[in-house]
Amino acid sequence: VQLQASGGGLVQAGGSLRLSCAASGGTFSKLIMGWFRQAPGKERERVAAIAWKGISTYYPDSVKGRFTISRDNAKNTVYLQMNSLKPEDTAVYYCAASNSRWTIILTNSEYYDYWGQGTLVTVSS
Repeated sequence: VQLQASGGGLVQAGGSLRLSCAASGGTFSKLIMGWFRQAPGKERERVAAIAWKGISTYYPDSVKGRFTISRDNAKNTVYLQMNSLKPEDTAVYYCAASNSRWTIILTNSEYYDYWGQGTLVTVSS
């Protein structure tokens, strides 16, 4: 499975961005998808995950209510809508895909099999 993330850029605090991640080479509808971010000097953090049909989602408290993950299985694409962005959201954002089960992914944030290249999001104050 290959993943191609896009949509990063520079935005002012309070603004919005939508990231996209296009998948190829696998059965997208059978993959759990996630978004991660890593800021300079910090550990990688999972910011969203979505189950196969998009009914179940996960967000950490740091982004809950501001970020929304969605997927279009017909287009093999997962999205991350980011609203009310803060300077602390500045990071390289990565999409990832997992063959695992949802119940496992919820408690094991690193059980992802495929990773895309990152896209940089910079939020200015």
